[in-house]
Amino acid sequence: MARIRIGNAPCSWGSLEFEGLEGEVIGYQQMLDELAETGYGGTELGDWGYLPTNPERLHAELASRGLDLLGAFVPVRLIDAARHEAGRHEVLKVARQLARVHELGSCDVPPYLVLADDNGSDAVRTRQAGRVTADLSLTADQWDTFARGAEEIARSVKEQTGLSAVFHHHCGGYIESPAEIASLLTRTDPQWLGLVFDTGHFMYGSGQNDSGGTFEFLDRFADRIEYFHFKDCQPRIAAAARSEGWDYFKAVREGVFCELGQGGVDFRAMVDWLRQHGYDRWVVVEQDVLPGMGSPKESAWRNREYLRSLGV
Repeated sequence: MARIRIGNAPCSWGSLEFEGLEGEVIGYQQMLDELAETGYGGTELGDWGYLPTNPERLHAELASRGLDLLGAFVPVRLIDAARHEAGRHEVLKVARQLARVHELGSCDVPPYLVLADDNGSDAVRTRQAGRVTADLSLTADQWDTFARGAEEIARSVKEQTGLSAVFHHHCGGYIESPAEIASLLTRTDPQWLGLVFDTGHFMYGSGQNDSGGTFEFLDRFADRIEYFHFKDCQPRIAAAARSEGWDYFKAVREGVFCELGQGGVDFRAMVDWLRQHGYDRWVVVEQDVLPGMGSPKESAWRNREYLRSLGV
């Protein structure tokens, strides 16, 4: 049976990866200690500068706790061709750190460069998160610019570091709905760009409050999905966000992405799907913990215990 590996990320300790949802950030050493103590085997990088940027020091911090480095989320304003080169520079800076830490370690699974849109920066898409309509999608010219930029940056990552890039669909950005994710995948070359599938963002971005459509999408794009983020979506809060017109940031503050097992994502079926497809890489738990939402360590423990109850 394939061994599904479970990691976590700094966002679960309040270090969220783009402006608009700044939390009460816990120091990285405490975060790493608590992540290891609650039963996770690895971490993503978080914002540049949150964890040590020196690869040797970062490797030492991780190795002392028995942790692996799993990947790093890097947003780029892909809709704007003039921002692609600066985005490529930032992505490669991070990818080189990932690659060097991997060289120093012993994990058999290389980390992923998680490429993302500059989520939360477009007022309309941020306001309509969770209820986007087809008329809000990119124009043909914008699609060409966006897809070309994503593919070229992903290709640079592979050619210059040997690592794979995966795109993170995300509410509040231009690649949110299932149709938009599918369009990006069909417009990009699979040898350069894969997908990280985020369960909570997929559900909220689909406009549904359950896992309807999830497994049809997974089956359709199984050969493009290389990495998984486990996040839950609370149906009652999602419904309120849609009916009351909350923007993305308010929905997150109100807890639309709840602890695992408390929302509408069918994680038991997700685990079964992963096993049926022989998935033996990392699944990263992401629990957006903001001030007033309780103890990050206790939340991380509950999420890990929930996954243990599913046999992973």
